[in-house]
Amino acid sequence: MSETTAPLPAAASAGAEPLTAGRRRARIALRGLEVLLALFYGIASALPKLIAHPSAAEGFDKLGWGHTGMYAIGVLELAGAIALLVPVLRSVAAISLGALMVGAFIVTIVAMDGENAATPLIMLVPLGLIAWARRDSLKDLLRLVRRTP
Repeated sequence: MSETTAPLPAAASAGAEPLTAGRRRARIALRGLEVLLALFYGIASALPKLIAHPSAAEGFDKLGWGHTGMYAIGVLELAGAIALLVPVLRSVAAISLGALMVGAFIVTIVAMDGENAATPLIMLVPLGLIAWARRDSLKDLLRLVRRTP
């Protein structure tokens, strides 16, 4: 066995391409990015909204969305964070969180005079990478949804 290929799993012997060391490192890095983003969205972003931390409440009050809007966004972010950790949902989670970041960017520009507008744009980059790299999981998800009992 060469240094650049992993031991072949059962699927590889059926015609799938062997996993090289570089591809293995890329998959590990991608998984690490998913975990990092899940921690960010779950702890740093959703948690302050869900516990009504004054820093989060102030921004939503300024928007006129109140606690209801704050809790709704917090729940969406927490759901996205959890879904980033579920293999079949990773791409959908990245797309959904990306849509949330587009909305956050627009709200930041329109209602908050652009203060911290770069943050949602920066978050779009790793979310887009995950959505693209995990696009095959969309096929798996569709197969599961379409499966009849």
